[in-house]
Amino acid sequence: MKNNKSLKNFFTSKLHIDLIMLICIILILFMSVIVTWSASGTNDYILKNKLIQILLGLILMVIVAQIPPKFFKQWAFILYYICIFLLIIVYITGYSSKGAQRWLDLGLIKFQPSELIKIVIPLVISKIVSKNIYPISIKTYFKTIILIIIPTILIINEPDLGTAVLIDISGLFILFLSGLSWKIIFNSLLIILIMMPILWFLFIHDYQKERIFMLFHPENDPLKAGYHIIQSKIAIGSGGLFGKGWLNGTQNQLEFLPERSTDFIFDVLAEEFGFTGVLLLISLYMLLIFRGIFLALKTEDFFGKIVISGIIMVLFFYVFINISMVSGLLPVVGIPLPLFSCGGSSLIVILTSFGIIMSIHTHKKNYT
Repeated sequence: MKNNKSLKNFFTSKLHIDLIMLICIILILFMSVIVTWSASGTNDYILKNKLIQILLGLILMVIVAQIPPKFFKQWAFILYYICIFLLIIVYITGYSSKGAQRWLDLGLIKFQPSELIKIVIPLVISKIVSKNIYPISIKTYFKTIILIIIPTILIINEPDLGTAVLIDISGLFILFLSGLSWKIIFNSLLIILIMMPILWFLFIHDYQKERIFMLFHPENDPLKAGYHIIQSKIAIGSGGLFGKGWLNGTQNQLEFLPERSTDFIFDVLAEEFGFTGVLLLISLYMLLIFRGIFLALKTEDFFGKIVISGIIMVLFFYVFINISMVSGLLPVVGIPLPLFSCGGSSLIVILTSFGIIMSIHTHKKNYT
C-alpha cells in the first residue's frame, strides 16, 4: 500500500503525470493498435504510422505536462490567433481529400488545424471567464460567442460539420459552467432555433442533409446514402457477446465497412470482439472521463477547473457522437473515436490536451 502511494506521488510530483489517467490512455491505445491492425487489412504502413503517432503524442503529452499552467493562461489568445491564421490558410490553399479541404500539407505530414482549435477554445474562453465576476456579464458572453463563431464558420466551409458542432458545444458548456444566467441561455437557444432554417439552407451541404434524412430510413438508399449506416449496424449486431475473433470479422475483412480504420473503427471492435470488447472500451473511456471530472473538482484555481472541464467535455462528446453515429442514433458527421481511430492530428492533439490536464493537476499553485 505504501509502495503504491509512493509510486503515485513519484508520477505526480516528479514526472507531473497522473498515473490513473496514463494507465487508461495506454490501455485504450493498446486496444486501438490491435483493432487497427485488423481494420487496415494487416497493412504494415498504416500500423507503423499509427505507432509513430502514438509515440509522438505520448512524448508531447509528457512534455506539455511539465509546463506550468500559467503558460497556457498567458498564451491562450496567441494560440487562438495562430489557429485562426492556420484555418484561413487551409481555406485558401489547404490540401483536399474526398471533397473536403481540411489539411495543411507540411511535406512529411498533413496537419488538420481544426483539431487544434478544439483544445484552444477551452483555453481562451476559460481565460476570459476567469477574469470576470461570477456570473459572467452580457459583454463577456458576446465576446466569447464571437471567438467561437469565427472558427466555426471557417470549419463549416471546409466542410467539417462535426468538428464545428463540437467546438460550439465545448464553448457553450464552458460558458454554462462559468455562471451564465438561465435567461441568457434561454434567449440563446431561442435565437438558435429561429436561425435553424438559415443555417439549414446556407451552411448545410446537400450530402449532409441526405445523411440526416438517411438516419431514419437508410433502407431507402441501401447502396449509396444509406450504405454506411446499414453496413455499420450489420457489423455491430453480428459481433454478439464475444465477437467473431480477431481478424475474422466478415464485414471488416471483406471490406463492406467504409472508413473502417477511421470513423467506423468502433464497428471493427464490435464485430471481432463483441459486446465484451465494446464494454471494456466504454468502461475505459468512462474511467478516463470520471477521472477528469474528479481532477476538475479537486482543482482550486477557477481557470484550471474550467479548462479541465472543457477538455473532458470535448472527449465525452467525441466518444458519444462517434458511437451514436456508427450505431445509427445520429447522422454520419465524420467524428473520429478519440485515441482509437487512425488520424495523426486528432490523436496527437487529444494526447496533448491530456498533458494540459496533467499540468494543471500537478502544478496546483503555479498559475500566476
